[in-house]
Amino acid sequence: MTGPDRNDEAARDDSPGRQKLIKGPGILLVWLYGVMVVGAVSRSAVQISTDFGKAPLAYSLSALAGLVYGFITYSLVRGGSTARTAALVCCAAELVGVLGVGTWTLVEPSAFPDATVWSDFGMGYLFIPVILPVTAIFWLTRARRAAGA
Repeated sequence: MTGPDRNDEAARDDSPGRQKLIKGPGILLVWLYGVMVVGAVSRSAVQISTDFGKAPLAYSLSALAGLVYGFITYSLVRGGSTARTAALVCCAAELVGVLGVGTWTLVEPSAFPDATVWSDFGMGYLFIPVILPVTAIFWLTRARRAAGA
């Protein structure tokens, strides 16, 4: 056999350099982010394809949220220190987006004729968009410390 087999790949995935992030609370984070990907992407796809002129900013922000959720989900599943760092950066950007858009929708509601995923701090999604990045940042930071120890 000239190439690596599945056992070699599995061994590399469990190596200290590529510690899996989807264990313990990470499984729940992946599941929740996966649900948010489906919700944000499907919502924005329907809104953009049927009524984009009504609220282009809101629908575009929902699509962006879906892409961010997708990248975070991928990073969590991928594992390793680079993926952990990428997920942390994206979670921080997500939190800034949720707080910024959430504040913007309260201060200037006329800018958003229709809601985004992050409107009113994610109220339409049971506030999961504001709780999820905080939880993910906490867990990823804790996982980073554990991997370094």
